[in-house]
Amino acid sequence: MLKISSTGLPLVALLAVAAGCTASQHVDEVRAEDSDRVTVGTVQKEITMGMSAAEVATVLGSPNIVTTDEERRETWIYDKISTEVAYSRSGGTIIGLIFGGSGGGLGAGSASSGAESTSQRTLTVIIKFDEEDRVRDFSYHTSRF
Repeated sequence: MLKISSTGLPLVALLAVAAGCTASQHVDEVRAEDSDRVTVGTVQKEITMGMSAAEVATVLGSPNIVTTDEERRETWIYDKISTEVAYSRSGGTIIGLIFGGSGGGLGAGSASSGAESTSQRTLTVIIKFDEEDRVRDFSYHTSRF
């Protein structure tokens, strides 16, 4: 019989070993790297008044919607929706080493945990052209939820 304490009361020592990644590390691993994606930064930095329609198409790509106003001037609409789902799961092993008055023992178990996150982003860009197919006005709206 093994006694560790001077009072003879059982002592319990637990060692938990958890291996795994954090949720943010998993998100970084699965996030798409779209270098040609339309972003607010691209619109703010690259789109200027007087740009030609060809230059806009080079910067932003093809619009989702093309319409005309009552004077037959084109309006291009870029409407982007992005849904991001991330799931992270980590598991580990718990090893228990028990010393006590009735004998010693070794116990093992496992534990796991997980988290899931879903978010959506929207970006709408509206570019209005004049009669010569030059940008006369543009606006954008973005949201994240």
